[in-house]
Amino acid sequence: MEEERMTLDEAFRKLDEVTKALEDEHISLEDSFQLYQKGMQLLKYCNDGIDTVEKKVLVINGEGKLDEF
Repeated sequence: MEEERMTLDEAFRKLDEVTKALEDEHISLEDSFQLYQKGMQLLKYCNDGIDTVEKKVLVINGEGKLDEF
C-alpha cells in the first residue's frame, strides 16, 4: 500500500489535496466516490500514525523520571 511509505506530513498534504478535489463542483459522482475512499484510507493512516506517536511521547514526572504519556 502506498500510504505505508509516506510520512504523516505527506499523508496530510495528500488528504488536503483530496479534500480540495472533492470541493470541485464539476467532479463526477464516480470520481467523488473514489476520492472519498482514498481520503478515508488516508485519514485512517494519519490516525494510526498519530496514535503511534502519542504512545511514544514521554513526560518527566515529579521525580525526574520518564513516564509514558
